[in-house]
Amino acid sequence: MKRLYRSNTNKVLAGVCGGIGEYFDIDPVIIRLIWVLFLFMGAGIIAYIIAWIVIPKAPKRLSIQVVKRKK
Repeated sequence: MKRLYRSNTNKVLAGVCGGIGEYFDIDPVIIRLIWVLFLFMGAGIIAYIIAWIVIPKAPKRLSIQVVKRKK
């Protein structure tokens, strides 16, 4: 079963966008652009902080598997 985690390898602030990108198998830059759009609508900062708190950090072994899979 696939689980949503914050990324350890593809992160800028907390790894939220990187983790969502890895979960949906899309480029995290697209997710970051969507977050910026939400930021201008007023809900971006609050949504990011909530996601930061709710989404658990990826275990180390999972991060290594993601890096190997991308190569």
